This record gives sequence, C-alpha cells and structure tokens, in this order.
Amino acid sequence: MPVIGLVFSSIEAKRSKAPAGGEIKVNSTPKINSVKEASVPSLKKKALSLEFEFVTKYNPDVAEIKISGDIMYLTDKNTQILSQWKKDKKLPEELSVEVLNHLFRRCLMKIAYIAEDLQLPPPIAMPRVKPKSEEASYIG
Repeated sequence: MPVIGLVFSSIEAKRSKAPAGGEIKVNSTPKINSVKEASVPSLKKKALSLEFEFVTKYNPDVAEIKISGDIMYLTDKNTQILSQWKKDKKLPEELSVEVLNHLFRRCLMKIAYIAEDLQLPPPIAMPRVKPKSEEASYIG
C-alpha cells in the first residue's frame, strides 16, 4: 500500500560558529516516534499516521538539521501494525522500507537546500560533470 501524504511540522537548523577543519562527515538518521490511526475523510478510510524525526548531523560538531512531521500510510492491516508497534515499537519490514525510502527522498532534498543556505556540503552526493580527456576527444 502507498504513502499518501507527508507533512513537515518543524525544521530546525543549527551551525556552530567554529570553523570546520579537515573532512566533514555527514550522517542522516530517520526515526519513527509514534504510530496511530487517523481518518482520511477524502478517501473515507483510516490510515496510519507515523510521527517521524529526521536528523542530519555534520561532524565533527559542525551543524545539525532536524525535520519533524507526520507521514500517512494507507494499508488494510492497521490493527496488526498498531498491535506490533505497541508491543515492540517495530514496523513490518515492507511498511518500514517504503516509509523510510520516502523519508530519505523528501527530507534529504529539503535538507540539501537548507545546507546550501548554511554554507554546508549537501547531505547527498551530487553528480559531477567531468571534461572529456584530450585523447578520448581527438578524432584523427
């Protein structure tokens, strides 16, 4: 079943004043904090609302960007998923993989824009265009 919505409720970004020396390591971590059932009036169904926190840290202690919000997931297994969450704070693998991939896509794009404003490297590797070598481009 699909992710049907995502809402950001807060975005926090902090950069230290200390200049960064050497290599900066970037680490992004998503976390699901709670799962509850929510009505979706437009679909006349109930979905799962997963409260999340997505944190990107720039080490050593250069910066931190945190996004919080809710992601809506439509499934026919609300009762089983809620029961498993209440029991051991885990989600079924299929749901977890889909939700986490969606969070990485959406949050890393948002964080990349914020990182640029804070003069930080992007949290994801950007493609680079390289010039052709002179040998490879010579036609003779």
